[in-house]
Amino acid sequence: MKRPTPDNPQRRALLKTAGAAALLAAMPEGIAAPADLVTRAIPRSGERLPAVGLGTWQVFDVPPVRLAETELPAVMKRFTELGGKVVDSSPMYGHAEAAVGALSSALKARPSLFLATKVWTSGRDAGIRQMETSARLMQAGNSIDLMQVHNLLDLKTHLPVLRDWKKSGRIRYLGITHHTQGSHAELERLVKTGDFDFVQFNYSIDEPEADARLLPACADSGTAVLINKPFSQAGLFGKVRGKPLPPWCAEIDCASWAQCFLKWIIGHPAVTAAIPGTRLVRHIEDNMAACTGRLPDAAMRRKMAAHFAAL
Repeated sequence: MKRPTPDNPQRRALLKTAGAAALLAAMPEGIAAPADLVTRAIPRSGERLPAVGLGTWQVFDVPPVRLAETELPAVMKRFTELGGKVVDSSPMYGHAEAAVGALSSALKARPSLFLATKVWTSGRDAGIRQMETSARLMQAGNSIDLMQVHNLLDLKTHLPVLRDWKKSGRIRYLGITHHTQGSHAELERLVKTGDFDFVQFNYSIDEPEADARLLPACADSGTAVLINKPFSQAGLFGKVRGKPLPPWCAEIDCASWAQCFLKWIIGHPAVTAAIPGTRLVRHIEDNMAACTGRLPDAAMRRKMAAHFAAL
């Protein structure tokens, strides 16, 4: 990875924060990543990724000059300590790309991360400028791991550019995203073309509609799957507040509702990784714990869904 130069604005901003880089360096080392971390292969390459990653919508929308005022430096450090790799962002997410870049640079974590972001604009030239800006803000080095067309915006224009960038090594994988059930039919049609390495969409125990056609289409076409809104934008926790975990959660090594919800998702064999967002260390530890131990089989997933539906 190319070391950031002194005139890098993101690096200057981070160093101006009450010593955020020093704060990271001073943090005690955590325990090593679990040896039994659940990983999934990217179908097109065989490269393996941990089945739980980190989303940055809203939670990472912090100017780099203010990062030291938050738990985000500790969140990123703990995420990498626990073996996390996939970090997903977008120009739509405010300061999130810059925050990811500043924190990963301070940790010297770029080689261990799988950085994903998106193009979210119309027009070829505007798309190129935006993707170049994203690479700079995220301090991605010579190549962004995954570039996705956000919400399918101007897909026909961006796809030829993405193909060229993949061929030249400026991106490693290309993908498409959306976040609503209404997009599933179009996403299904697109993944069946075989043009995309990744697809990202909403899926949770409360929004399981992708089970019917979209996830099978991804499996059949060899398309890797990232899952957004795994907690239905935190709505799931409101439904289980004050309710104890069922005893059978011990059979799949679940110690919290968050782990239960995430294991239900990554228990589906077509899912590559779920990407919950958080700004708190205790939540990143809870989420990453879902990436260890036993996963539910199809029968257990049906039991989990029926139990949740009855709450």
